[in-house]
Amino acid sequence: METSNIIIDVKNVSMCFNMTTEKISGLKEFMIKRLKNQISYTKFWALSDVSFRVERGELFGVLGLNGAGKSTLLKTVAGVLKPTEGSVSIRGRMAPLIELGAGFDAELTARENIYLNGAILGYSKKEMNSRFAEIVEFSELQEFIDVPVKNYSSGMYARLGFAIATSTRPDILIVDEILSVGDFKFQQKCEAKISQMVKEGTSVLLVSHSIEQIRSLCSRGIILEKGQLIKEGNIEELCDFYYSKYS
Repeated sequence: METSNIIIDVKNVSMCFNMTTEKISGLKEFMIKRLKNQISYTKFWALSDVSFRVERGELFGVLGLNGAGKSTLLKTVAGVLKPTEGSVSIRGRMAPLIELGAGFDAELTARENIYLNGAILGYSKKEMNSRFAEIVEFSELQEFIDVPVKNYSSGMYARLGFAIATSTRPDILIVDEILSVGDFKFQQKCEAKISQMVKEGTSVLLVSHSIEQIRSLCSRGIILEKGQLIKEGNIEELCDFYYSKYS
């Protein structure tokens, strides 16, 4: 890989969480035990020495069973979590879709949340005005645009979040299982949009439990197992290995 083409560079990233060794029923009990130094912790390494690179205009897949560290990895790349060890370097503007409804205010309408999300992503009201019609059309939420999103289904949340993130033409799009929510027709629409963005130079980091979705969309990827990167490479070989190992 040419260094000039690298847009995501993950170097020796490890993420450690301190887990309490006993069950605590509530915040009050936690605070009392903490003041009395009665809480003991054990270290849990969600990621261990993970390294990989993603090129500009590449659709990169992340595979792994539940608990493998996929979501932790994406949150680290997105800057939501700071790695315990190692580093993450990104080049360009990023739009993360790593948690359903993240960045939304449930009390606000979809219209208001479009501008709120735009501000979070660094765009002015004027810029979002120019994208507003495209967002509404892609999300297919015309009839519900002035409804508070607390009344939305998970599929409607996914439609709105995806439409906002992709309308901003990010250099990097991070997608964590968001395409698994909603109907099949809209999933196909999202996949087509992602493919078009990649052709236009956007890099996409995609997590999906669907091997076929990863196989059809991605060109390269990695497999995580218990926080460790066990394989990286061509997506066809990767998916075949994953299927034979875990099926």
